[in-house]
Amino acid sequence: MVCSVPNDIQREGLPLIHGRDVSRSFQGKEVIAAVRGLSFGIDEGRITAIIGESGSGKSTMLKLIYGLLGPDDGEVRYRGWRVPNPREKLIPGHDAMRMVSQGFDDLNTYANVWDNVASQLPNTDLEAKFHHTARILDRLRIAHLKTQRIADLSGGEKQRVAIARALVNEPEVLLMDEPFNQVDASFRETLQADIRHIVADTGLTVVLVSHDPAEVLSMADELMVLKSGKLVAMGKPEELYNRPPNAYTARLLAKSNILNVEEASLLGIKSNRAVAIHPEWVVLRIQPDAAFEVLAIRFKGFYEELSVGSGSFQLNAINTIPGQYPIGCKVDVTLSTYEVLPGEG
Repeated sequence: MVCSVPNDIQREGLPLIHGRDVSRSFQGKEVIAAVRGLSFGIDEGRITAIIGESGSGKSTMLKLIYGLLGPDDGEVRYRGWRVPNPREKLIPGHDAMRMVSQGFDDLNTYANVWDNVASQLPNTDLEAKFHHTARILDRLRIAHLKTQRIADLSGGEKQRVAIARALVNEPEVLLMDEPFNQVDASFRETLQADIRHIVADTGLTVVLVSHDPAEVLSMADELMVLKSGKLVAMGKPEELYNRPPNAYTARLLAKSNILNVEEASLLGIKSNRAVAIHPEWVVLRIQPDAAFEVLAIRFKGFYEELSVGSGSFQLNAINTIPGQYPIGCKVDVTLSTYEVLPGEG
């Protein structure tokens, strides 16, 4: 049974989803702490992405929000009410939320697309059932697939069906675990745009998990960065990218160069703390007698990732004119900017 909300908690003006000191461990050969002391807030009508390396606790956090797992300590609240854990609910999962898992476990593989989506609606009003099903298939651009079996669809098409199935009942929150894993790069941006349009039109709140920040930097309104089960950063994507609060966030979002005090001094940076230098902040200029040279080139299509170094000191840089700096080329290194990392010496 879900406990009631004390008046003093209601007056706090909590966000839509609020976690306080949430911890969860799993017992195997040894106790594994999946998340530890998480306190967070997720606002209504926005897209929040939970990112981090594999094993950082992202999927566990998503399941705690939904109520598929109960916390060992702390609590998760939705609209101020505590989210019930599986011991308190016959069918786990919050009634106002829907979750799309990585493996499309909820899809009926041998049924067609229409039946997979329509099966989520009651038969009490068949006309409304038809209307809602047709509308959500149109919104997710899969109406042309309605007679095809799930087994015959591509990974990206299955993902759209899974999302349509989750949204046909008009939940308040959509939770997605690695939603773009099986979506081809060419269709990823289209799906992201469709989700953003649904959020803008309906006020839907989206919480998604991703191991690849590049997937969500342009999509999310808010990022939550997890490391070893702890929340190490939270904020708008552009703020965390341009002003990372720690080395982990800088490397995760931008493959940033992290320089200690001595290394920073080699580039003329006077700082008593470590600094982050994103590859695109490194400015190169061909100089025959320069101390740095190009050590490696990684072709990325319309740009190249370069490794430049002097002795044992190396930096990653970006070159937008492929072929401009061949391997062995001597280059002068300057910086367009850099970011001092708070608290990291």
